[in-house]
Amino acid sequence: MRSKLWLSLCVLHAVASMLVWWTGDRLAAWMIWRVGDWTERPWSLWTSAWVHMNTQHLISNQLAVGALAAMAWVLRPGLRASLAWLLAWPFIPLVLPYWPHIGYYAGLSGLVHAALAVVGVYLMAGEAKVPMARRWGMMLLGGVWIKLLIERGWHWPVVWSDNLGISVVQASHLVGAVFGMAAMLALLHKVFNRAG
Repeated sequence: MRSKLWLSLCVLHAVASMLVWWTGDRLAAWMIWRVGDWTERPWSLWTSAWVHMNTQHLISNQLAVGALAAMAWVLRPGLRASLAWLLAWPFIPLVLPYWPHIGYYAGLSGLVHAALAVVGVYLMAGEAKVPMARRWGMMLLGGVWIKLLIERGWHWPVVWSDNLGISVVQASHLVGAVFGMAAMLALLHKVFNRAG
């Protein structure tokens, strides 16, 4: 099955998030990425994705990961798409210190945006064997970029969400989408250059 790694990443994110939630605040505090001390805790570049600030935050990200898994079941993302998503993972927190308003980062939303961008490029490149793949990819990427333009994460990196009851790091959505697209384009470019 072409999407085995992608589905495995979905399962990893969903299960790890639940385990961190169930174990409580002590483990979450150890795993969360904080701008002031992440260099002393480099694992937080990866583990902060599994930390959620409240139940609504956890449920919304679990639903998003479930949607990514369902999408993978249909689209069968290949190894390059899975690697692109994997490569974007630690880079999201690495860029966040460029916004001085961001003190910490937790949750899967940046990774979800990275995954959507990867799938959009994957579809537009004709890698998926589904009808109208390029059109679906264009619509997916268009939707992601319209959302990012509405959020304006470069200007409002952190906003309060009444729905979630937490501060949302919108800059992570922007960074995730950019790195997801860039990683997928780089992997496709390498393949196309090798073939040509």
